[in-house]
Parts: sequence; structure tokens; C-alpha cells
Amino acid sequence: MNQPAICQSCSMPLRSEVDYGTNADGSKNKEYCHFCFKDGRFTDEGITIEQKIEKMVEIAKQMNIPEDKARELARNTLPKLKRWQAK
Repeated sequence: MNQPAICQSCSMPLRSEVDYGTNADGSKNKEYCHFCFKDGRFTDEGITIEQKIEKMVEIAKQMNIPEDKARELARNTLPKLKRWQAK
């Protein structure tokens, strides 16, 4: 079974067309989710990777994921994603 693509900013699984962000021309962006990328721009433009990790931990806590597990996952995953590679 194939793994779904993941957002290259936050690691959200990209399972269907509605999950994809949009480019400036309105076409689907196959690298980023709709939470992170809209109309050709990052929705959280200027955020640092540390701030993104904190944001991801807060979202995970709302999903009843323990904070320590969420932080470990974010710290291990985000630096490997395309958006954060050049930082």
C-alpha cells in the first residue's frame, strides 16, 4: 500500500485534492497543504521552524496527542521537509 504524499511544510498527509494548497493561478500545489499554502503563498509567511514546531505541538495537543510525543515528532520531521531544508 502506498503512503500518501505529505505537506512539505507541516507533514500533513495529502490524501485527496481538497488537502492540497493552491498556486497563485488557482491550480493545486502538490507539495503543500491548504493550511500552509494558499494563492501561491505560505499562510504563515516569515514563521521560523521553531515557531512552526510550537504551532504543530499546539495543534497536536488539541488532537489529544501528548505534548512530549508531539514535540519529538515535530522536531524529527519538520527539519527534513522541503520548506525547512534551505533554512
